[in-house]
Amino acid sequence: MKIQIAATDEEIASCFSTMLILRPHLVQGEFVARVKSMHGEGFLLAFLEDEGEVRAVAGYRMHDLLFSGRTLYVDDLVTVAGDRSKGYGSKLLRWLEEEAKKHRCTTFTLDSGVFRYDAHRFYFRERMAIFGYHFSKPVPGDDTLAP
Repeated sequence: MKIQIAATDEEIASCFSTMLILRPHLVQGEFVARVKSMHGEGFLLAFLEDEGEVRAVAGYRMHDLLFSGRTLYVDDLVTVAGDRSKGYGSKLLRWLEEEAKKHRCTTFTLDSGVFRYDAHRFYFRERMAIFGYHFSKPVPGDDTLAP
């Protein structure tokens, strides 16, 4: 089992089917270019591979915020449905926490859809707490935002 950052086009592409579970609006033919364009914003895509298969994926970035200081923010965290409860999500989450420490972050955060009850149970089990609400709305003329 290994965790690494998807650096090549092939590695990024190998994460698509897993990411699609969480982000079903994504288009396979656009995925690699989209991830690579997000690199300029500090976005990184990490994946956990076991027995030659991608089992879990995390998109994340680090930035400085006035309210929390240096923060590692997890944009996306998903485990293949048939591989849940096998420890892959926990291993990837711990790896992300180590990345936060390595990069001197003072806060580790993520958002989770209010309807994702199984994910919430997982985050609570991982000793995470709810500290606020995340509000959003589509920008008029932009129909690409997923609810």
